[in-house]
Amino acid sequence: MSIDSKISVSNDTNIPKPIRRPRLTIRIGQGSLSFAAPDATAVGQVRYLPYTVRSGVSMAANLREAFKTEDMLNEGWTRVQVMVDTPTVMVPLEDFYEQDEARNSLFYHHAITGHEHDVVLSSVLPSLNAAVLYAMNKDLKMVLDDHFEDIRFMTVSQPVWSHLHRRSFTGARRKLYGYFHDKSMEVFAFQQNRFRFCNRYSVTTAPDAVFFLLAVWQQLGMDTQKDELHVVGTLPDKDTFLTEIRKFLQNAYVINPVADYNRAPVTAIKDIPYDLCALMMRS
Repeated sequence: MSIDSKISVSNDTNIPKPIRRPRLTIRIGQGSLSFAAPDATAVGQVRYLPYTVRSGVSMAANLREAFKTEDMLNEGWTRVQVMVDTPTVMVPLEDFYEQDEARNSLFYHHAITGHEHDVVLSSVLPSLNAAVLYAMNKDLKMVLDDHFEDIRFMTVSQPVWSHLHRRSFTGARRKLYGYFHDKSMEVFAFQQNRFRFCNRYSVTTAPDAVFFLLAVWQQLGMDTQKDELHVVGTLPDKDTFLTEIRKFLQNAYVINPVADYNRAPVTAIKDIPYDLCALMMRS
């Protein structure tokens, strides 16, 4: 027997790879703060912790306090996903330069006022051929940078856009979507792999929501008899909204997260935001 025939080659595929710990998710809304992480032993297989925000105190100060008082934040997390609720600006992918932060900042502040002292962040949406620009308070970002080594940022609407974009291919009718959260309403529509429309409105009552949705509907030239409206999230008054919107649109529906995700465990968590649910389903 030759020497070569005695040499065995080890199979590296049999060597167990280290298991990467999942990311902690921090959701920063308008006056709200919550934390979530996958946990097979928790209700819905996700540990979800809404934090009681102190009014009159900055969100950065609230987050600093949370690190002192919430055990969940002090479990050695190094990787985190941060969801931010903030006005957004869409940029076609062909016009987006990820490394040109000054250009992105100039573009954002030209379109959105009131965030001149914030840092402008960006996320690429490859399935929609777009990038989204959004702002974050510098002190708040500093708190996060001080506590975590690996941070991914996104807007709260990103997982919702991705999920509903996939849904938009179901059926031949055109669809308009409304996502209610944090006393606002995101209205968007898709055309193949691009946004056809995307805007945000401050909404606290059902009549306001109906007014803005019908205005967008008319602007897009949608058919009141054939096309569809789908809304999801925390509607200001669901019954009033449906009564009023169905006076004008024949096909108006409220998305039920439980049915939408086929009774996935995460939908059993009380008061979990739809965007956080969508993110956990995607993870």
